[in-house]
Amino acid sequence: MTVATPSAISLPRFAQEHGLDLGAVPYTGRVLLESLLRSGEPEKAAALGKRLALGEDPDLEMPFRPARILVQDYTGIPLLVDLAALRSRVAQPARVNPALPVDVVVDHSVQTDWAGRPDALALNEALEMDRNQERYAFLKWAQGAFDGLRVIPPGRGIVHQVNLERLATVVAEGPDGVLFPDTVIGTDSHTTMVNGLGVLGWGVGGLEAEALMLGLAQPIRIPPVAGVRLTGAVSPGTSPTDVVLALTQRLRQENVRGLMLEFTGPGVAALTAPDRCTVANMAPEYGAMSAYFPVDGETLDYLRRTGRTAADVSRVEDYCRRQRLLNEGEEPRFGRVIEFDLGTVGPSLAGPSRPDQRISLGELPGSFAELHPGTPRTVAGVTDGDLVIAAITSCTSTSNPKAMLAAGLLARRAVERGLKVPEHVKTSLAPGSRAVTRYLRDAGLLADLEQLGFHVAGYGCMTCNGGSGPLNPGVGEAVGEGGLAVAAVLSGNRNFESRVHAQVRAGYLASPALVVALALAGSVLADLESEPLGTDGEGEPVHLRDLWPHSGELRELEERFVTPEVFAHDEVPQPAWESITAPDSDVFDWDEHSTYIRPPAYADPAGPFGSLTGARALVALGDDVSTDHISPVGAIPADSPAGLHLRGHGVSDFNSYGSRRGNHEVMARGTFSNPRLRNRLVGDGEGAGTTLHLPGGDRLPVFDAAERYRRSGIPLIVLAGRSYGMGSSRDWAAKGPWLLGVRAVLAGSFERIHRANLCAMGILPLLLPEGRSWEGLGLTGHEEFEVSLDRVQETGTAEVVADGKGFTVRADVHSAGEWNVLLAGGTLPYLLGRLRDEESR
Repeated sequence: MTVATPSAISLPRFAQEHGLDLGAVPYTGRVLLESLLRSGEPEKAAALGKRLALGEDPDLEMPFRPARILVQDYTGIPLLVDLAALRSRVAQPARVNPALPVDVVVDHSVQTDWAGRPDALALNEALEMDRNQERYAFLKWAQGAFDGLRVIPPGRGIVHQVNLERLATVVAEGPDGVLFPDTVIGTDSHTTMVNGLGVLGWGVGGLEAEALMLGLAQPIRIPPVAGVRLTGAVSPGTSPTDVVLALTQRLRQENVRGLMLEFTGPGVAALTAPDRCTVANMAPEYGAMSAYFPVDGETLDYLRRTGRTAADVSRVEDYCRRQRLLNEGEEPRFGRVIEFDLGTVGPSLAGPSRPDQRISLGELPGSFAELHPGTPRTVAGVTDGDLVIAAITSCTSTSNPKAMLAAGLLARRAVERGLKVPEHVKTSLAPGSRAVTRYLRDAGLLADLEQLGFHVAGYGCMTCNGGSGPLNPGVGEAVGEGGLAVAAVLSGNRNFESRVHAQVRAGYLASPALVVALALAGSVLADLESEPLGTDGEGEPVHLRDLWPHSGELRELEERFVTPEVFAHDEVPQPAWESITAPDSDVFDWDEHSTYIRPPAYADPAGPFGSLTGARALVALGDDVSTDHISPVGAIPADSPAGLHLRGHGVSDFNSYGSRRGNHEVMARGTFSNPRLRNRLVGDGEGAGTTLHLPGGDRLPVFDAAERYRRSGIPLIVLAGRSYGMGSSRDWAAKGPWLLGVRAVLAGSFERIHRANLCAMGILPLLLPEGRSWEGLGLTGHEEFEVSLDRVQETGTAEVVADGKGFTVRADVHSAGEWNVLLAGGTLPYLLGRLRDEESR
């Protein structure tokens, strides 16, 4: 069946009129061409198309306007707080309103406080609603106050899996019936996951999303589009997680930071749509801006399998074929091609502290021993190397039926052999949607997982996002008493040190099936290739190979139980959510006593952009500093500056840093407070959230030192190494430093989203001289800095003098739009200025 596909733009006709070889243009580029044409920029589209068709770098700036915006609650609530603040500051509040559809998926707030028991789901959801009443009431106010904003309540699933199974249309339809490619900007770095369905999109900070919501385009300098050419086929016994971990390692080595990647070649057909989405999900981990798989027959089959209507699928197929967006085997031209043989991938993990640290199963004990050498110590039955968290979690893997069914089958065989999980292992199952629970239950595998302690704990990010809750009774106490080095394994996408849990020193990423296997072993010092996971009822050793599922049985189970019916949107009633009420008003009524929702302190202009005189380094950091290090997301320690602040306001349940992102007073105090952040100003060891106040050298909590500098009128900088700002899109990793007085960061290199977030907050990202670290320049961080910015916009460079040592740095600013925001002092002052100018006309 075919349906009418009205389109204001015809890419083939445009290509013919401009002598453009459209077949040579990467599919990513074709989507960008359509966006430019719809924005009324045919000349720029022609220039872009011709450069891409020749395999050249685009070297163009374009205004990108997505079809929609996608946010989750941890980033969405502070975004909406900012918009509420703008409404409070303008004469016509209703003018502060989304110009395009916005979905807010509430998935980050639920935590794994309870696990390993049948009532874990009910207990965690009840605690979530109790803790977050005020935040959720704010969301309900926003849903009523802002047009085009839809809130998907807690308990529905993880944002990116909900996007795949429910929200993504692949082809969007405007109010006038005109069709165009579905594109999305999300305030979560893993928004790229939907690239696996042929929906182009990427993650940004909340500040950039705010500008988009108010009708401004995102100014992007189009990066090179590189091809990742896949060949071969995945070997039996190799999981989608194994594939993405191998690609993450390889692509980090290839330095694809900031590039748009497109997957091409015969090996693409060997990957299912969920496999492709797993690969696209981890684009931030290998550093790419996007990781695009063009629409093809497998994409269309996925839409059918997840319950899209025949008319919807026909519309996608017909439109994409007409626009030459349907991949039917042609390989475009790329200026750079990275070859990758899927047949070389085998079972693996990544760890102990970065997603690109891929290791084989046999290398696991050695990787931990290298991190924590010496004879393992034991306290109260807990030993160095013990696995204390085993979590099947994250949209990265729970969106993939093959991966989840493999975990269920391995659990079934383990139960049949009488294996048990040791008591020190906290086990949990957090599916990305209720469809997962349905097909596992229908296949009879959910009961086997539950038998091993993998009860459903919630439908949200949970352990993957640091919401792992307390360790099992007695375990945390033993770890703390003995200073033990313990580990976690999760089927997620990030394992930065202490991200999963503050007491966990080593984190490993693995497939859901390997999570179950390691839970049975109970230790990361076990060699899964040669040592048994345990012994059965007859005393016989049981090895991993004895339990591992075969590809044929997985395929049979998937065909039988993963049907369109399990993806039906029959929502479970949520009386606690429905009972939350909110006022019906255009302007939010701020509660001065709230510890969750506060009017932000960065909405008004803070003074002119200019040179920094007499500046000091607030912290001096090394390589690979993540946004988790800069702005923690998990539990708030009672004796931390943030904890003391909350206690002073009568708060006993601190919830988490992520849940307090609507309160700048808490978040500023949490900035640079991660106990695993290594601040070189206080020595080679961990700074434990402290720094030196200079020149005197007093050692203080970072927030207290920043306050002392503020009272003295001293501007601050941050010194950092390579890949500063790895990880999530959280703009609080830029907002927090700004609130502490930081106005520039000098680093070896910046990760894509964090660099943009710094610009969006009015913090200037400056690149150290090529190949030189701040230590290599002879700096200690104790110097007094002069940063001359008088001609930085004109020349792109700035002169720095540190106690007489001079050197030149380069401004890492990518567009005129970013300069406009920087000069205004940040996104909110910039937007506020525009709104007030429009009102005065």
